[in-house]
Amino acid sequence: MGKRAMTVVCLAVTVAGCARAGDEPAARTAERFFAAVAQGQGDRACALLSPRTAESVDDCAGDIESKGLRGGAVGDVEVYGDEAQVRMGGDTVFLHRFPDGWRVRAAGCAPRPGLPYDCQVSS
Repeated sequence: MGKRAMTVVCLAVTVAGCARAGDEPAARTAERFFAAVAQGQGDRACALLSPRTAESVDDCAGDIESKGLRGGAVGDVEVYGDEAQVRMGGDTVFLHRFPDGWRVRAAGCAPRPGLPYDCQVSS
């Protein structure tokens, strides 16, 4: 393999590695959110919501636990600057990156053809 071809391969591997590494924090936040919900730890789940989303839920801990949210295995993760979409086995979650890390903006989201997602929890 020539020097130029090797450089292109190395660059492609580096770029792919960086893109995946950037997705992982958003996916981990979504996983932590659903783990807290599954364990009946509504307060912990609410701490992972964006401030606006947390304010939009009357009794956050109780309401989060009563919605029947379920995550599942992480599938596709798409990060666009400070916004992310994490598709999981049982849900689609939207997140925003704040200075202290990723926070859930919307959860319990189901796609609607030709329309925005319908989310059980959102701001």
